[in-house]
Amino acid sequence: MKLIRFGLPGEEKPGIVTADGRFDVSAFGEDFGEKFFATNGPERLEKWWAANSSSAPRVADDVRLGPPLERPSKIICIGLNYADHAKESNMQIPTEPIVFFKSTSSLVGPNDDLVIPKNSKKTDWEVELAVVIGKKASYVEEKDALDYVAGYALHNDYSEREFQLERNGQWVKGKSADTFAPLGPWIATKDEIKDVNNLRIWLSLNGKTVQDGTTANLIFNIPFLVSYLSQFMTLLPGDVISTGTPAGVGLGMNPQVYIKEGDVMELGIDGLGTSKQVAKAWKP
Repeated sequence: MKLIRFGLPGEEKPGIVTADGRFDVSAFGEDFGEKFFATNGPERLEKWWAANSSSAPRVADDVRLGPPLERPSKIICIGLNYADHAKESNMQIPTEPIVFFKSTSSLVGPNDDLVIPKNSKKTDWEVELAVVIGKKASYVEEKDALDYVAGYALHNDYSEREFQLERNGQWVKGKSADTFAPLGPWIATKDEIKDVNNLRIWLSLNGKTVQDGTTANLIFNIPFLVSYLSQFMTLLPGDVISTGTPAGVGLGMNPQVYIKEGDVMELGIDGLGTSKQVAKAWKP
């Protein structure tokens, strides 16, 4: 299934996308949050849909899409997980995953505006494959790791490079501004994606492609990451793991290029749809 949430910010309702369009599944009675994923929600929803699809209202194409899940307990990001991105960033290829957090308050819908933070000079883009956890995971073995995955989504891991790299301490400071985590348009359940390790991943800036890679080039693949992270923390249903970005970010360009008001970022991953964000200046 392809899970969506739609409506005004803070008032989103659950829905799905099928070959026939977008549909409201509010009558199912649950939003897409921790309890939903912890109780085999996608499977239960699929059975409900088989019996109730004829009565489900359509969702118009002009209705806003929100994040495809309720605010998760955590957004965990993996840094420098493509060799070409590590090289362009003048950083060594990691021997173990680089792990940092992104504030859950940065989560927004896939086509919501990007708000450039107050005092920002170096806001940058990063298209990434996101993994959504399906059940509680602690000390998981790599061979079993995909059993704990509910599905996948498109994510733009926006970064303020000065805050991230020049202000000391954790990268989280450059990752957590409001609107810095547009997710979606949908969560595709595992059965929707035939080979998650061979998906094209791309991003364009103002119509020009600047990132064009493949998940085949991940240094640490998804089963390894789920297992690895579960050694250090309990992953809860609905948690998001953002798996890293390929080369082509503004930080790696010569001269460097950073987002300015009016810029348009469009991005996509095979099977996970596309999204679009327009940059706006911060206003009090």
